[in-house]
Amino acid sequence: MIRKTFTAATLVLSTLVGTAAMAGGTISFEVNPTNADEANAIRFGLALYQIVNGADPAHVYQNGNGNGAGIGQSGGGNQGVVHQEGNGHSGVLSQNGCDSYGIFQFGNGANANVAQGNGCQTGLLFQVGLD
Repeated sequence: MIRKTFTAATLVLSTLVGTAAMAGGTISFEVNPTNADEANAIRFGLALYQIVNGADPAHVYQNGNGNGAGIGQSGGGNQGVVHQEGNGHSGVLSQNGCDSYGIFQFGNGANANVAQGNGCQTGLLFQVGLD
């Protein structure tokens, strides 16, 4: 299921990038699991990311200028990642316990504000800023 979703998203993004690049703005793609297996796959992927990067359960990586990021966590068992490549990004992640989420921003000027409040939510957000 996830493979088909990524394939479809890649096709849509490749079609839209040329048009959107002329207009500026951001292209966003969010992955929200529809079952426990997909949620566990996202948690596993975030755990691998954190192991490879020697990261804590709340991890911010920035490569560029003028980026801003924040992660607020309460409760236990959260995994949070904000990864920014490029300039002028803003990424904020708020988690309330047992949540797993990754924000991945590329290009310039992407903006994300994600709040997980019901516990044990999982997801990924990929953004390409075209400013």
